[in-house]
This record gives sequence, C-alpha cells and structure tokens, in this order.
Amino acid sequence: MANPEIVELGRNNLKNYANVVEEIVKIEKKLFPKHESLATVFDGELKKKNCGLLYSHINGEVTGYVMYQWPSSLFASITKLAVKENYRRQGHGEALLKAAIEKCRTRHIQRVQLHVDPSRTAARNLYQKIGFQIDRLIEGYYSMTRDAYVMYMEFTDA
Repeated sequence: MANPEIVELGRNNLKNYANVVEEIVKIEKKLFPKHESLATVFDGELKKKNCGLLYSHINGEVTGYVMYQWPSSLFASITKLAVKENYRRQGHGEALLKAAIEKCRTRHIQRVQLHVDPSRTAARNLYQKIGFQIDRLIEGYYSMTRDAYVMYMEFTDA
C-alpha cells in the first residue's frame, strides 16, 4: 500500500484544478445519494472564502477528498469526507481528516464538528479514533428515515 499524498486544491493551476474537481465530482456522484451530493454545486462551494478542500492521490489518481468550512472564527465543520471504495481501510480517510483538522486549527478555532449517519459504523469509528465525540442525534437529518449524529472535537489550546 502506497501512502497517499495530501494536496490542497487551489486555483493557481487551473488545468489541474479542473481535472481534480472532475474526479471529485465522479466520486461524489458514485458515493452519495443525489439529495446529499454536492456534485452539481461543487465548484460554487469551493469559491467560497471560508471553504477549503484537500484531496489525496497516488500517482496522480484522486483517491479521496475532504471539504471543510469555517463559518465563524470559533468553529469549523467537516462537510464532506469520501474515499474511493478500492482505497478504503488503507489510511486515506484518516490522513485526509487529520490534515483538514490541522488546516482548521491554523485558524485558531475552538471546535470542529461534523455529521454522520449512525449506521455508518466505519466512518463513526474513524471519527472517534481521531478524537471526535458524539454530541447529539438529529432525527431526519439526511431524510425522513435517516438520522445523523453531530460529532465534535474541541481544542483547549485554541
């Protein structure tokens, strides 16, 4: 297993930017139900000043990505984390999540939060391994029959 390289997506290389966004949109469409997918608005989300995206790749192949936002100076949110199925359980998600948390911490935030479907045990276990705790359950968050845990990580040194 090769270790993925984590890269911040930026507009300084427009050719690479367009190719990476195209690959991320493919992953997004494959892994998320249409009503949860950002595929049609991905580029617009990335233009927001308070939004960042990191992606992992091996030999140029995008293996996963994490999107994060900092709506205030006090907290940030991990809004998307996805890894291609054939790269799961190889450390890609953990590397992406840790890198996004560090990016958020550079903004001196006090809390990072995210939402996860309680039935997604692997994702929930990863978040808890990194240090996230369950805050509360939001019924009907994803759909009428799919709830979400709000999970958070606080920093006392922020």
